[in-house]
Amino acid sequence: MTAPINGDRIRENFAIAIDNLRANKLRSGLTILGVVIGVATVMTMATIVDGIQSQIVRSFEVAGPTTFYVLRIFSTARTDPNNPPKWIRIRPELTPAEAEAIAALPEIAYSAIWARAQGRIEYLGSRTQPLAIWGADDRFTDVQGGGLEAGRWPTRTELKIGAPVGVIDAERARQVFGRIEPIGKTIQLGGRPLQVIGLYRPQDNIFQPQGQEIGAIVPYRFALYNFTIDRLRSLWIPVKPRDGVSVTEAQEAVTVLLRTRRGLRPGDPDTFDLVTQGQILDTFNKITDAFFLVMIALASVALMVGGIGVMAIMTVSVTARTREIGVRKALGATRRDILIQFLTEAATLTLIGGAIGIVTGLVLGQIATTLIKIEATTPIGYTLIAVAVSILIGVVFGVAPARRAAKLDPIDALRYE
Repeated sequence: MTAPINGDRIRENFAIAIDNLRANKLRSGLTILGVVIGVATVMTMATIVDGIQSQIVRSFEVAGPTTFYVLRIFSTARTDPNNPPKWIRIRPELTPAEAEAIAALPEIAYSAIWARAQGRIEYLGSRTQPLAIWGADDRFTDVQGGGLEAGRWPTRTELKIGAPVGVIDAERARQVFGRIEPIGKTIQLGGRPLQVIGLYRPQDNIFQPQGQEIGAIVPYRFALYNFTIDRLRSLWIPVKPRDGVSVTEAQEAVTVLLRTRRGLRPGDPDTFDLVTQGQILDTFNKITDAFFLVMIALASVALMVGGIGVMAIMTVSVTARTREIGVRKALGATRRDILIQFLTEAATLTLIGGAIGIVTGLVLGQIATTLIKIEATTPIGYTLIAVAVSILIGVVFGVAPARRAAKLDPIDALRYE
């Protein structure tokens, strides 16, 4: 019967492993570096993906779980807005009249048509990068969150006629105006003159991809007539049901209304899409999950390289310590003792690399999330997995050299020079 491994034996093997690492610092360091790179990559990407997903969820929570959207087409596939396929071309564009009709339904508390374009904010030679220009109304914050820092929203009359007035992002205003008071001034927005009537403060936790940061909110009609709008994907109708009305009930009411207005027969497919917050969130999750899987694959290559390095260094270690192995066997060490000793050394290598990689990954993850202005929590689950994987790599890739050491004949080992 095989004797169990006691605590003293484990501590002894661990001490031998540390002494061997110290004796071969450069070789051990290069091996550990491969593990560090792989684990750090995993931890960094886990932190970034966790932060992005959390921010997306928070941004959707602003609009409320019952808010949904009417779109001409909802699809993650790329479509040329200038030459869409026929099944999309036959779908009518969304119109302000449809948004007003939806708002008049007894099940609906709010509905309006919105649009989005891109353009720079310019004032006296100072300008921003291209930013999102939202054509909306004075209920913008009910869906997108945030609020006014100063000034006012467009009046009903200004919204109706598409007046050249708008609310601009407060941070962008400071960028182009400096110490000048922006409210009341006329700027160039995407090359069009616009009077600034308010400053918008975005929701602190909203996630905006590069180039999609909110630059200005203007009346829908002003945006429609002055900017290039992707009429496939950049026109939509946000809808909020009344209190006590479920999303399903509200969507059924909107579907009946639009099908009636568009003259669709019972067998005809819908010529519009209704999208809930959950569906949009699922789409974002699929994108971030795919991104994370790609990074895991890349990190796995680095971990594999680290594992091969562990195998290489342990093989060299077995050769260099052949006489030591012979002496230990002559003094009574069993094959099992030698096997466990070298497996312990391999696991120690990768455990040290894993620990350093985790710390490095968390630091890099926090730096990355700070730079892209999102909040992220430490992914405890991924941390534990990274520790387990790093140890497993050491054990798996250390088996071959450890078995070789255990099989050495003690007489031949003692004769080795």
